[in-house]
Order: sequence, then C-alpha cells, then structure tokens
Amino acid sequence: MSIAAVSFSANGRHYSTPDRPVVVVCLDGCADEYLDAASSRGLMPNLVRMSIEGFRCMARGALPSFTNVNNSSIVTGVPPSVHGIGGNFFYDSTTGQEVMMNSARYLRAGTILAAAAKAGRRVAVVTAKEKLRDIFAHELNGIAFSSEKAGLARTETHGIGDVEQLVGKPTPPIYSGEASLYVLEAGAALLRDRRADFLYLSTTDFIQHKFDPDSGGALEFYAGVDVQLGRLLEWGAVVGITADHGMNSKQHPDGSPNVLYLETLLVENFGPGFRVILPITDPYVVHHGALGSFAAVHVPSTASIADVGRWLMDLDGVTEVHTRASAARKLELPEDRIGDLAVLSARDVVLGRTPACHDLKAIEGGLRSHGGRYEEMVPLIVSRPLRREYLRKAACDPRNFDIFDLTINGPLVPDC
Repeated sequence: MSIAAVSFSANGRHYSTPDRPVVVVCLDGCADEYLDAASSRGLMPNLVRMSIEGFRCMARGALPSFTNVNNSSIVTGVPPSVHGIGGNFFYDSTTGQEVMMNSARYLRAGTILAAAAKAGRRVAVVTAKEKLRDIFAHELNGIAFSSEKAGLARTETHGIGDVEQLVGKPTPPIYSGEASLYVLEAGAALLRDRRADFLYLSTTDFIQHKFDPDSGGALEFYAGVDVQLGRLLEWGAVVGITADHGMNSKQHPDGSPNVLYLETLLVENFGPGFRVILPITDPYVVHHGALGSFAAVHVPSTASIADVGRWLMDLDGVTEVHTRASAARKLELPEDRIGDLAVLSARDVVLGRTPACHDLKAIEGGLRSHGGRYEEMVPLIVSRPLRREYLRKAACDPRNFDIFDLTINGPLVPDC
C-alpha cells in the first residue's frame, strides 16, 4: 500500500509530509542524562546512529514541566496559552471544583494528528497512560489506544480491536517499564502491518521516577527502547524523538522527600482561605505522590496577593513566583486556568499542600519528580539531517513542541 505525501495545516503551521512513514516519539521523563548514560555504555546504537546521521539538540519544553501540558503542546505544536491545558489538574473557578484536565473538552486547539488524518494519512496514536488518550483522539479519524488498557481497545471506539494480538503480548501493568516498551512495540507492529503511516507514540515515566540514569533498571529500559527505535527505522520511518519533561531527585541527603507544604505554611502565616493546587496531580500516585516543583496558589480576599508573593519568594527552596498576568505572559499559561500566583521550586525541592494530603508511603525508596524550571530542558532528535533553514531555527530557541515540524518539514532529504 502506497503512502500519500500530503500537506495540511494545524494551528498556524503548514506540514508537507513525505511519502514514507512519520513517527514522533515522546519519551516521558527522559532527561538527556538517561540517553547519555545508556549510549556511553553501548546500549543505544540506534539512537547514536540517529544522533550522528541526523540531528540532535536540547529543546525547551512547556511549563509547568508536566505530562498533560507538554504532550498537548507536542500534538498541537503550540504552547499552553493557546491549547489551554496548563496542568494535569486545576481549580475551575466557574464551578468551584478541582478537576483533572485529561479530557479533550479542555483542549482549545486542534491537533496535528487529526489534521494529518483528515488530509489522508493513516494516523495512529499509542500512549502508555489512558489519561491522555481522549486528548490525543480529539476529532481523530484513526487509531488511538493506550498500553494501560490495550486489551479493552475496540474498533468502534479506538479504531482497532486486536491490540494484544498485534503486539503478541498481553496488556502490561502501568507501573512498569513494559508499559512504555509496549507502546513502541505496538508502533513498530502498526508500521509492519501497514495499518498506519503517521504515528505518535507517548510512553510513561515510571522508570525515570524510580531509577536514576546510571542505575541498572534505567540502563536496561533504555536498551529496550533502542531495540524498538531500530524497528521503527527498519520499517522506513522518519523518526523524531523528544520528551515532555526531565526528572530530578527531590530529597534530602538522608533520602527523605524534600517538601515545602505551601498551604500549611500560608495558613500559618496569613490565616485561612488559601487553596494550593498541584498541577502534577493525576491517578499515578506511585510515580510522585502528587508532589512536583510547580504549584498554583489561590489567595483569599483577606490577603494581599503582592504581600503573599513577596513572602513566598523569600522561602528557602522557592525560585520563582509569578502573578497570574506574569505567568500567562512569561510562562505561556492560559490565564483563566491558573491561580493568583504560580510558584516554582528549586531543583531538589517539591511543593505540597499539607502533610495530610500526601501519602509518602507511595514513594518509598526515594522521590524523583518534575514540574519546574529544572526539568524544562529535554532532548530532541530527528533521524534525518536538517535543511539549513531548520538548522538555523534549531540554533535559536527550539521547543519540544517543534518536533512534528522538524520531523516532517525539516529533513534535508525527507523522501528518500
């Protein structure tokens, strides 16, 4: 079956696809150190070949450096201020409820995936986390399923009904490296069987939350990733790789979590009425215990936003405090879906609400997490060399959500 070389536009960008498969991979939580640690030990020959024969750089992700935020940016090609997803979780002031932003109804921009399918490409989305599937499948005429719920996929609702047969394996547990490898295996199988020619593959960061880059668990995982990258290349795909965020240790030297409980501190110093929202909050508490390096603070009318902001900025472990207007402008966040103040913490510090809100037993063995400025920079790799125009773009301020543009439009010889 031939592959159509089609053109389409999405959110102000034009894409001219080659007549060969296109695959973009988001390696969740993949700080560059993970790739370097595995590559230096000879465990990622395919990635090394991509880096040498193609293009590799560091790119800036969207803030806060969380999964929903950055995956939404990657599949739309625009920042959160445009697509509207400013966290995994937010306080909806219109309803007075704290809600998860894992539904396409919160999305304010169309996706590159839906536009590619409408133009004639056979599009497939495979995500490890079920929470992302609804956003990825927004207005998509194609395949969309998660490895977390692979066995429940149905043709009527997911565009495919035989995932476990396709991959040759049963549905993996979500708290495992296998959940991510299953995503890549499924992508390679879809290419092999010519059931898709335009793919977005998004993994989960269980391994990165659990293991540092030089540990055996991480090295074994990335060796497995590389095998699947080789399969994608073998089936003729132009492959682009990036990450949604990095990952850092967030603990004291004794191994205990290094947490600032903001809501507790604010009530102690300014009185009741504060609401601290942690946008990292999602169903996967074993990953991070709902503790990350970004928080939104809703200030009661009894307190001065300016005074609270100055006080927060003086706290040890807090590195940035933005007003709502500043966060919308400088952090590119949707102004109506953030708090009165946005707070970012130091590289080794996470922000919590109150001690009672977090079960630290869920993260026994050490806390590694993300969300702030120190997890903003991520790797970006394209399997083909880039044209001079795109090399100039990449030399300025490349973003992880440029990956579809770089993978589709950027290669020097995109159709060979």
